[in-house]
Amino acid sequence: MPHRPVRKAVFPVAGLGTRFLPATKAMPKEMLTIVDRPVIQRVVDEAREAGIEHFIFVTGRNKGVIEDHFDRQAELENILRAKGKVDIIEQLENLLPGPGQTSFTRQQAPLGLGHAVWCARELVGDEPFALLLPDMVTRTPGDGCLKQMIDGYNDKGGNIIGVEEVPDEETEQYGVVSIGEGQGNCWPITGMVEKPAAGTAPSGLIIMGRYILQPEIFPILKDQRKGTGGEIQLTDAMQALMEIQPFHAVKYQGMSFDCGSRVGFLTANVAFALDHPELRNDFARELRKLLQDRTGKKPQQ
Repeated sequence: MPHRPVRKAVFPVAGLGTRFLPATKAMPKEMLTIVDRPVIQRVVDEAREAGIEHFIFVTGRNKGVIEDHFDRQAELENILRAKGKVDIIEQLENLLPGPGQTSFTRQQAPLGLGHAVWCARELVGDEPFALLLPDMVTRTPGDGCLKQMIDGYNDKGGNIIGVEEVPDEETEQYGVVSIGEGQGNCWPITGMVEKPAAGTAPSGLIIMGRYILQPEIFPILKDQRKGTGGEIQLTDAMQALMEIQPFHAVKYQGMSFDCGSRVGFLTANVAFALDHPELRNDFARELRKLLQDRTGKKPQQ
């Protein structure tokens, strides 16, 4: 029996971005740029590549610029057209979801990720959906992270969590899954724990901000009690759902950058700049100069 297709994706973008103040005082953290694209654009691009048809943004106050970003700007297009820069207009159009493919809903209070997901319930409806945390940007050598997860979903069904392996000393910073026996890069999940104490993690596989969830998560979230930090935790709801539905972990090929942290954001900029066909050579040269100035040693090529 074929599994119901994953057509919709939820993007929780209501966070305040306090770690990036003063930069995020008036601008959403999701609009900070990695090279030449906002963080949220890169995450939406990943979803589009995976075949997502409907993009649902859970927003908060001062996030209207995100909605504007995913709309056409007639004034800008007229100026570019008058200057003969039709190629730039086409480039901007290619980045946009189609008419009617975006929806925006509000999370009026900062009650956690689980609450943000619940706020999207009417727009998702009774079908499976992807959840992508915009703070996490992925870089892959081939198919994107969500595309790899949807391949796993098409095989296994149920609920899918994207995972990445980290050193033991880093597991206490993340949610961690325990797994059973599986094949390839997909394994059944037998349990999950949020930020385990040092030395107690059941594995080195962390939950890295990509999910495919069944709609049965919504009634669980509706009645979910507040957990850590006085917030409605998605992990608690997933543990409850795991009692009645299967969960699988997909260890995707690639790496993620936590752009909610300053170091992760800066590292992402360096990585994507070195990937950029027009910038990589000049940027690498300047980067080597900076490293030589800092260390007094000539970096290896």
